[in-house]
Amino acid sequence: MRKRLITIGLVLTVLLAVWSTPAFAQGGDPDGAATLAADPWAPVNFVWVLLATVLVFFMQAGFALVEAGLTRAKNTVNILTKNLLDFCIAALAFFAFGFALMFGGSGAPGLESGNAFIGTSGFFLLNAAYDVNTILLWLFQMVFAATAATIISGAMAERTKVETYLAYSFLVSALIYPVYGHWVWGGGWLGELGAVDFAGSGVVHAVGGVLALIGAWKLGPRKGRFDAEGRPQTIPAHNVVYVVLGVFILFFGWFGFNAGSTLAATELRISIIAANTALAGVAGGVLVMYVGLMRTGRIDVLATCNGILAGLVAVTAPCAFIAPWAAIVIGAIGGAIMLWATSFTERTLKIDDPVGAFAVHGATGIWGVLSVAIFADGTYGDVAGLVAGSTSLIVPQVVSVVALLAWTGSVGFVLFTLLDKTMGLRVPDEDEEKGLDVSEHGYPAYVSEPQSA
Repeated sequence: MRKRLITIGLVLTVLLAVWSTPAFAQGGDPDGAATLAADPWAPVNFVWVLLATVLVFFMQAGFALVEAGLTRAKNTVNILTKNLLDFCIAALAFFAFGFALMFGGSGAPGLESGNAFIGTSGFFLLNAAYDVNTILLWLFQMVFAATAATIISGAMAERTKVETYLAYSFLVSALIYPVYGHWVWGGGWLGELGAVDFAGSGVVHAVGGVLALIGAWKLGPRKGRFDAEGRPQTIPAHNVVYVVLGVFILFFGWFGFNAGSTLAATELRISIIAANTALAGVAGGVLVMYVGLMRTGRIDVLATCNGILAGLVAVTAPCAFIAPWAAIVIGAIGGAIMLWATSFTERTLKIDDPVGAFAVHGATGIWGVLSVAIFADGTYGDVAGLVAGSTSLIVPQVVSVVALLAWTGSVGFVLFTLLDKTMGLRVPDEDEEKGLDVSEHGYPAYVSEPQSA
């Protein structure tokens, strides 16, 4: 099976390269001269978007460290491998199919055709190979697509076949994420309805979080995660340093994620967006820290880390449209929702989500989308919610959440069911017991004693 998959992958890569070759001479503005003539500030904005892209790309390292740290040492190589390769797979999938499905019809060079439900132009960037504006948009959006795919990894950690993981990373980046993204960001029907999601609480995080929940449910819990009566049993994190460092990296990258979504440094709202991002993250962390302190008399740094991430996820949709005080409220509520969703997932649903991917990204991402309708104050982009005396966003935001759940839930269920029936989702019991580092990759992450020369 592995040799067959590798052969298929190589053949597809060659075909894609041959197919793309004729496009190299095409492009709307290959040297940027027209862009410069139209906007002298374009270089500043280009550098800003490229900087934000690099920051979001570096978040992959944060996800890898958080997932590796929260799981067991015997699976570290496997987790790092998945987080490294899902970026590579997602980039190719978004290049070939995802970008066209998401932004076809937006009107940029090479993206002229599309409809309210799906984009129909821009596949393989064939008609915009050297258009500087389209390529910039692709690069920035590609790292967002990779983030959505990476979120799923943590929920399915320590018991998933690596080949199957790469297969669903491709399909998520090529189809599931782009279609809902088109509805909101690509000129689709939700955007026309008035739904707002500035940087992706729903488009990126809730999509990834809902898929993570479905994948973990279809996969089943790790051995020993629940006792005979169904009570959850703790499987300790193996490296708290990894987790905390990973959260620092994610927090750092989030400034690119949110403020970079202006797509222009000349949009000076970036200062408010960055401040709101910081305040929501710390508010989520502080709330979770104090809840734990009141419950146990101790500070749980791992729960606090997830509280920070929950606050960041929650503010991602409204960050441009709210005042700093609202960012604190949204982030704190995000932390509380994360705690509830974590308990609900494991105690009620009996689903094993090792990193809390659904709680942090799914449940809190949904809250972020809904919070726009409450806290947007009308000071930017004419986006006004209840605090500004407007009810106009309530229906669009609720419909957007329902559409997200319906699309992601139904297609995700079909995807994981088909993969389970064909490639198989789960490793054999003996491989899980041994650890995926040895069984899937042939070597451990840590050497327990010196090796001879």
